Amino acid sequence: MTESKDTKKPVEMSPLRPKYAEKTPPCISHCPNGADIRGWLTTIAQAEAYGRTDEQALELAWQKIIDLNPFPAICGRVCPHPCEAECNRKDKDGSVAINALERFVGDFGIARKLKPTRISEDRSQDKIAVIGSGPAGLSCAYQLSRRGFPVTVYEAFSQPGGMLRYGIPKYRLPREVLDAEIQRILDLGVELKCGVIVGKDISLEQLRHECKAIFVGIGAHKGLKLGVPGENAGNALTGIEFLNQANSGESLHVGSKVIVIGGGDTAIDAARISRRLGAEVTILYRRTRAEMPAIAREIDGALEEGVAIEFLAAPIRVLRDNSTATGLACIRMELGTPDASGRPQPMPIAGSEFEIEASTIIAAVSQEPEFAPVAELREGEDWIRTDEWGATKTAGIYAGGDDLELALVATAVYQGRMAAQAIESHLRGGDLPRPEAHPPATKVIADWHMETDRHERQRLPVERRDLDTEIEQSLSQDDAVEEAKRCMSCGMCMDCESCWMYCTNNCFVRLPKGDHYSIKMDLCNGCKKCAEGCPTGYLELF
Repeated sequence: MTESKDTKKPVEMSPLRPKYAEKTPPCISHCPNGADIRGWLTTIAQAEAYGRTDEQALELAWQKIIDLNPFPAICGRVCPHPCEAECNRKDKDGSVAINALERFVGDFGIARKLKPTRISEDRSQDKIAVIGSGPAGLSCAYQLSRRGFPVTVYEAFSQPGGMLRYGIPKYRLPREVLDAEIQRILDLGVELKCGVIVGKDISLEQLRHECKAIFVGIGAHKGLKLGVPGENAGNALTGIEFLNQANSGESLHVGSKVIVIGGGDTAIDAARISRRLGAEVTILYRRTRAEMPAIAREIDGALEEGVAIEFLAAPIRVLRDNSTATGLACIRMELGTPDASGRPQPMPIAGSEFEIEASTIIAAVSQEPEFAPVAELREGEDWIRTDEWGATKTAGIYAGGDDLELALVATAVYQGRMAAQAIESHLRGGDLPRPEAHPPATKVIADWHMETDRHERQRLPVERRDLDTEIEQSLSQDDAVEEAKRCMSCGMCMDCESCWMYCTNNCFVRLPKGDHYSIKMDLCNGCKKCAEGCPTGYLELF
């Protein structure tokens, strides 16, 4: 180290000085619910450093997750995990298996019968009504109940869960998992009234009279038709109608040849159920696989099970024998310029018509809510609109979930949570919480970490798959812990000691675990080594 002769202090190499600055990792910024993914992953990964057992760390991680999301075991099964798509580790040795880990932690919580903590011990007398027991409605009810509000959930169907129960097959989401995570919400004191249709059994106006606030989360249980001639045949169904019947335990007779139109999760689920019912199944999709919105692993599962996909093809007419559909007249497509969705617009190719035989036709092209009970909340022909906190144009009424937009379960959970916070603020006063904004964690040193293989969930072989048995299996606890250790803690100190080791002037003082380091600025000469060597990007110069 070079010293000046007059001051005996380090010669300044730059005027820059280090500071700790938290960054937002891409897993958090790409989670629709804004979950603290880095926080609960590093809780598991650093268990030993904090003097915890793996079990203690897993319980703490579970508490971190359910503070924002009451459905870790559910989301760990059905979420397409956009968090993983942007993981900073993806180009090194594969993204951290966040979805598999969330499922493991969620199942750990169910097995241990863990209970969520309450946010407030105050007990309010202000009654809240929640219309719909899907993920948005239950998320809102969960957060309000944790805050001490009496909540009643009104559900039109005979059982709670919304699309989680009536839209997702059991082999993807076992009902014992769904029931356990819903029951945990009810155990907080939430009252559930199933088989109650708002607008028929009780009016919206009556609920407004009885309750201080209402949350509307009615979901989108109305399937859209194709809009082609002949589709009003008895054996032509919408995807939502078909999945509702299948998931309600109704006896289904689809015949030997099923055609499913669409490229989303509803189409894939309908096709795979039909395959399990013994039918030969063809999916008709007007774009290519690259544009399919369905979860990639579910598309792979359908192909493994023998579902055929006819790409770049669209229906133009349902073929019929009197009132019975016998097939589809179709046309080949080619991709043009992007449309409003950002995907290439499919254009029909003249003279390319062809026909496909069918015993059942399932149109899984889209869906919408049944707005009649809450028609006053609509904005013209649009769906319900809200502000960022879920408030509708009608005072005291909030909304979220698929009655705003068709989106992920995590989006619905977020919208329910935001509305709960807004309702509490409205009734108790106080400012709405706004999380501190941090810059993105883009400066990470992936090569600091050893290359390790990603831990993947095992899948049942095709010959063992049926309507009820779950296909994807859980990680073992050992694998889950090791997978969590692959998290690079992007944008947050992990106490790796790099800054402490690189500093030749001894500027950094180690503090107790979790407090990281203090910096003696009077010893710093601005050499930049600490910031340049910080693998998480938490340390920067100013």
